[in-house]
Amino acid sequence: MSVAEPRRIVLFRHAKADWPQVPDHERPLAERGRKDAAAAGLKLADTGIPFDLALCSTAIRTRETWKLAVQELPHRPKTVYEERLYESSPGELIAVLNETPDDVQNALLIGHNPGVQGLADILAGQSEGDAQERMGRRGFPAAAFAVLSFSGSWKSLEPGAATLIEYWAPSE
Repeated sequence: MSVAEPRRIVLFRHAKADWPQVPDHERPLAERGRKDAAAAGLKLADTGIPFDLALCSTAIRTRETWKLAVQELPHRPKTVYEERLYESSPGELIAVLNETPDDVQNALLIGHNPGVQGLADILAGQSEGDAQERMGRRGFPAAAFAVLSFSGSWKSLEPGAATLIEYWAPSE
């Protein structure tokens, strides 16, 4: 695979979590979150992107979101559960993505706000259609995702380097 071929990264916020008396990292999905995670999986399948890698936060709610969403995909990508995705800044998320091997063409990151939304905003130097306007208006609610495209190696991923090509949220 050539690094000149466009790569895609999907930034996926975990679905709606419940608030039981447990540490934040251990919070499970709420009933609505389980439904929205499956719906997001269907929408991810509709993108037609053949994911090579999924990077998922180790928090219970992100793991549950991914478990429900991946069932809707035609092919299950390699999944890496990454502690650094929990409570991380956009810069920290870029650092994790910069470590992605260059044989990975399309990756999915399942994480948390405000980091995921901040990363989408920072990476998107351009936008197709009304995706940026809709994302700006809606923000990044639970179970939302943004699809970005960029050229070059994963090590070259930096602010403004990508084009926002699609945005979806459960109430869209």
